[in-house]
Amino acid sequence: MNTFQLYRKRLIPAECILLKDDVILKQTDDLIITSWKTLNPKIAFSHGCSCYFLKEGFKLSKFYRQDNSLLYWYCDIVEYAQDESAHTLTATDLLADVIVYPDGRIKVVDLDELAQAFETGLLTASQLSAALRQLNHLLTYIYKDKFDQLQAPIESLGL
Repeated sequence: MNTFQLYRKRLIPAECILLKDDVILKQTDDLIITSWKTLNPKIAFSHGCSCYFLKEGFKLSKFYRQDNSLLYWYCDIVEYAQDESAHTLTATDLLADVIVYPDGRIKVVDLDELAQAFETGLLTASQLSAALRQLNHLLTYIYKDKFDQLQAPIESLGL
């Protein structure tokens, strides 16, 4: 299996960035696990790792502070587009996100941006529907105390 070049595409603000410094640690047909440093320096966090769940439509990222302590898990609802011939994978952020804090608190964010993107034509009705279903699927894992199943691929690598 050839390693993909990874791209992050945002709708708000509009951008598509090659994640050239992300390191792919594991790649299967179902997931890709990476480690990374922030693209732009941040005070709250400096580095992390991500698991792209290719069949689920979300990406889990573990955000670390400079001292390597866990800040939180950040879960993006995404749409994946693979180009096998170019060996690229683009993860388009569908805006709805879930933050899971180490103490168990959960915060769903950016639903206003999801609505704005739909209202302004940045998202199609099918993308909006898919984003809401994927968000529901992710929240079901969390509310049924099965989030550890999603964390497991990252945790199994000692990250």
